[in-house]
Amino acid sequence: MFSDNYGRRFSYLRLSVTEMCNFRCTYCLPNGYSGPKASAFLRRDELQRVMRVFAASGTQKIRLTGGEPSLRADLAALIEDASTTPGIQRVALTTNGYKLRQSIDDWQAAGLSQLNLSIDSLDPQQFHAITGHDRLADILRGVDRALGLQLPVKINAVYMRDVNDQLGAFLHWLKVNPVTLRFIEVMETGAQPGFFEQHHVPLSNVKQQLLLEGWQPVVRRQDAGPAQEFWHPDYAGRIGLIMPYSRDFCTTCNRLRVSAQGKLHLCLFGEQGYDLRPWLQNDAQIEELVQVIQDALTHKTATHGLHERNTGITRDLSMLGG
Repeated sequence: MFSDNYGRRFSYLRLSVTEMCNFRCTYCLPNGYSGPKASAFLRRDELQRVMRVFAASGTQKIRLTGGEPSLRADLAALIEDASTTPGIQRVALTTNGYKLRQSIDDWQAAGLSQLNLSIDSLDPQQFHAITGHDRLADILRGVDRALGLQLPVKINAVYMRDVNDQLGAFLHWLKVNPVTLRFIEVMETGAQPGFFEQHHVPLSNVKQQLLLEGWQPVVRRQDAGPAQEFWHPDYAGRIGLIMPYSRDFCTTCNRLRVSAQGKLHLCLFGEQGYDLRPWLQNDAQIEELVQVIQDALTHKTATHGLHERNTGITRDLSMLGG
């Protein structure tokens, strides 16, 4: 299994399939997407080789992310590629839900085993204000369909001061909805440093409130992401907290990232990406690529630099899919 100098082992790959996104979320792309065209991103055969290389080196879980992955016409095929790769046990997808209702059956049939969905507010007007789209009702119908297909569903909400920091409304929804609602702290990015200062809420405050109200920690899975999860006997759903500014956040890191342009990123907020694309052109280069990745991992640092306001090369979250 891929490992670094600090004894961390990497069983989880976040694989971006596009940087393009059709939403204009205030914390990510408030002015809309203006990055590379679709032709700049990894082809299906290149993505297949990435999957095989990581699976052969101990990766058990692949998350397809973006940008917005459903903007790729071949997304169902990519899900099938991941789910049929020997060694891969779980295939997850992160999406904004724009195509969820009409596509979830195809994604599930292709082998999807977990759905992560960005819903930053349960109020239609507020959702529209955050994302630029009046799609909340349609997206929630897609959630119902995913649950009907027995897919585990996680809802991601970036928790922002004076925007959607209404814990009570989210808790009320969790009473009857069997999903995991994950609050994510606003993270500073290169494009919007002022947004962080205005809207950041330390989720350690929310954690203390949950514990006082009887929420209990969930035992962490080996291939779990960075969230601390909690359950309560009176609620159908769970809560997860992603707190990148918390102490020791990076000590349990188990994930690597490959960007839509084929660069290995050792951290969401790292200083550089390592170009893998030259080794993705034919199957004969796969063994060499394993060594290239392991060599790159010797440069992975113990922690990110967010506490020092160092956001690395991450200009916005669509660049690497969070």
